[in-house]
Amino acid sequence: MITRTVPWAVTLLMATAAWGQEPPETPPQTAEGQSVHPQARWAIDRIKSPYCPGLMLEVCSSSGGAMLRDSIQQMAERGVPGDSILEQVLAEYGEEWRAEPRFEGRGIWAWMMPPLALVIGLIAVAAVLGRRRRARATSNEGLPVSAEDEDRLREALHDLELAERPDY
Repeated sequence: MITRTVPWAVTLLMATAAWGQEPPETPPQTAEGQSVHPQARWAIDRIKSPYCPGLMLEVCSSSGGAMLRDSIQQMAERGVPGDSILEQVLAEYGEEWRAEPRFEGRGIWAWMMPPLALVIGLIAVAAVLGRRRRARATSNEGLPVSAEDEDRLREALHDLELAERPDY
């Protein structure tokens, strides 16, 4: 029972690990020596760059990306919460720049499919292994053994017993 529930519990924990994350208490230092506000870091980590397609805003090296990061930093310094910053940026640039899907509507499928695929895969592996084990157990049962093979087997077992006896 435990072996069946442990993978599901681990998958559930991994899937929910990102929910409810709060920004860190102390701002991290950037390469220029400036500290990044925790709310700004939280928002920047959840936005893809509209200036460097395929990259996160955090690693975008274009001047447009730097300006967007600076404006996010300024909003955070004014006291705007991270989720409001995120929504404002996405309202201006578009929902396609959201790095992780919302947990509503069709976005739920993006959150649920990896754990579901893992569970379905584990069930399929367990079914295949169980079928193989049953097939192997029944494949040798009921086969006729000739008298000659039976005699050779008895001799081999007798020789094995003699070889394993101590010589005192």
